[in-house]
Amino acid sequence: MRTGVLLPIFQEHADRALEVARRAERLGIDGVFCYDHIWPLGQPGRPALAPFPVLGVVAATTTRLALGTLVARVGLVPDAVLLSQFGALEAIAPGRVVAGMGTGDRLSAGENEAYGVEFAVADDRRRRLRGCVRAALDRGLTVWVGDGAPETRRVALEEGATLNLWDATPEEVADASRRSAVTWAGPVSGPIAPTLARLADAGATWSVLPWPVDLEELAAATP
Repeated sequence: MRTGVLLPIFQEHADRALEVARRAERLGIDGVFCYDHIWPLGQPGRPALAPFPVLGVVAATTTRLALGTLVARVGLVPDAVLLSQFGALEAIAPGRVVAGMGTGDRLSAGENEAYGVEFAVADDRRRRLRGCVRAALDRGLTVWVGDGAPETRRVALEEGATLNLWDATPEEVADASRRSAVTWAGPVSGPIAPTLARLADAGATWSVLPWPVDLEELAAATP
């Protein structure tokens, strides 16, 4: 199982996130990822860095790290723009890009509404997600679909993308992995190694931990 970390992007400047990415590469961690939020959930007064510029710098200044979004939300920008951003990353870091995509939910709807961006009904968001997933796969990208309703899981299964489960139990990972490739993301309380070992045994191909996390412990805990 490979390991990754979600970079600290809920701040004004990118210096900390870029330093975490550099340390992750030095320590042998496999990948770094960025949320796609206008502000941290439930905290509209706090800043958030846009994911693609941060990932672009990471792509240009590292040689081994996988890098991607966890997850980019369809509908925040036109679908063609979203796909072109993944394409630009792939041009900088061939073979290292993870195109993580999702529909968003009621918790993130306020971000759209605050900036006058339509938050479409769920069926429309899933339709757009399916189109973006299909287009990204056709371009040879690795694609993860953020977990959600059963209909969203179906998009990953039917299109042949990997399903990313957030804070799921090992039992839930094992159940999902019987139907599609599965990655896991979420916080870990307590020692990291036992949790990662259980997730690997359950079939997760990646585990991605949110910041803050002890990078040395994460690197040492890789199953």
